[in-house]
Amino acid sequence: MKIPQHLINKYNTPVPRYTSYPPANFFSTEFTSEDYVQWLKQSNDEATQNISIYIHIPFCPKICHFCGCNTHLTRDKNKMRRYVDALKKEILMVKSHLNPDRRVSQVHWGGGTPNSLPIEMVEEIMNVIHDNFSYIINPEIAMECHPALLDETYIEKLVELKFNRFSLGIQDFKQEVLDNVNRDAPSIPIEELVKMIRSYKNTSVNFDFIYGLPYQDEKSFSETIDRAISISPDRLVTFSYAHVPWVKKAQKILETRGLPTAEKKIAMFEAGFKLLTDNGYNAIGLDHFAKPTDELDIAFKNRTLHRNFQGYCTRETTGQVYAFGATGISQLDSAYAQNVKDTNTYVELINEGKLTIEKGYLLTRPQKIIRHVINEVMCNYYISWKEAEQVLQATVAEIKSTINYDEKSLNEFASEGLLSFTAEEISVTDSGKFFVRNIAASLDPAMKNATQKFSKAL
Repeated sequence: MKIPQHLINKYNTPVPRYTSYPPANFFSTEFTSEDYVQWLKQSNDEATQNISIYIHIPFCPKICHFCGCNTHLTRDKNKMRRYVDALKKEILMVKSHLNPDRRVSQVHWGGGTPNSLPIEMVEEIMNVIHDNFSYIINPEIAMECHPALLDETYIEKLVELKFNRFSLGIQDFKQEVLDNVNRDAPSIPIEELVKMIRSYKNTSVNFDFIYGLPYQDEKSFSETIDRAISISPDRLVTFSYAHVPWVKKAQKILETRGLPTAEKKIAMFEAGFKLLTDNGYNAIGLDHFAKPTDELDIAFKNRTLHRNFQGYCTRETTGQVYAFGATGISQLDSAYAQNVKDTNTYVELINEGKLTIEKGYLLTRPQKIIRHVINEVMCNYYISWKEAEQVLQATVAEIKSTINYDEKSLNEFASEGLLSFTAEEISVTDSGKFFVRNIAASLDPAMKNATQKFSKAL
């Protein structure tokens, strides 16, 4: 699908990614650890009752120049040991405030580079989780893995620890691209790693790629996607490189190496999109692609797709998110809470018996309404006001008033073929999916006077 240039020019503007509502750059330092404890307890009486656990491992043996995550450059096992011991304590501290009848539906390890951690330390953390929480049937237990640090022994042990989804951060198959973003290529071919993972029952594999990096172009990125298709992962993600040097100063290095223009970046996405959708993958949300048999695609077709800081998920695996580790963000029904970013400070506070909240946000009822509307538009490309009325226990008039429903704005999107709408619903078109962040932002009253910085839409 070719995206018209005039729409790119118009809508390639800074807007939130809406992994949360409000976005994380609205969080306030006035929200404290004491507030978090209060809302941890309150979360036991709020939807959803499922628990999603996020484990943040900030350590990386090398820092990739494109990275926007909270990372810590180290190979020091003693530092890792102190961090892991603190993280285990934090899990138990938070667990003491949660209803023991609640069940875990999802465990997600992110970073950093989670598999830079010695497997023995991974086992310690997972044993604390296994020993202190109950699970739903068929929970998703996933780890973001750097392929260069994976081998058969590590994979085998992860499976023994009940990991069933492996997210391989390949980023690109082209060596020149990897060299210029300071990322190691795996010594074991991806094809062999996938074969190792799939030798175990009930395991899934997804690949992560980034487009918009130096030395990428439409031809090279197409070759990368072609190779990925030949390996046949269950899911595949093509992330648009978010250039935010005001947040991550290391990204400035890439400016000296030739970032592709917006037009070339769009061409890469279009080429990847066509290859994937022509070869049996269905587009999901902003940047995901899944096979028709994958639970994400099934959820999307049923309009039950959801999203949190860890990515897209189904209503079955979605839970309130309880995050552990430095910079982890918990997403409760009524509050968000982010841990301190500095790993030393995190360890010191935990060892003093304190939680480590640096900032957070307490949602109002109107913001919960806006969150639901934006989540439905971003995930399912559709919002039914009648269904929203039932979920939110609010009248359609109240919902539309809360989001500053504006038919003039919707008519503009509709005239450009990006959505259709009636008094009962909004439905994003195939063309509109590329601009869904802009559509969501038009329904967000906070964007009218926002001073926060965001990455561009495309």
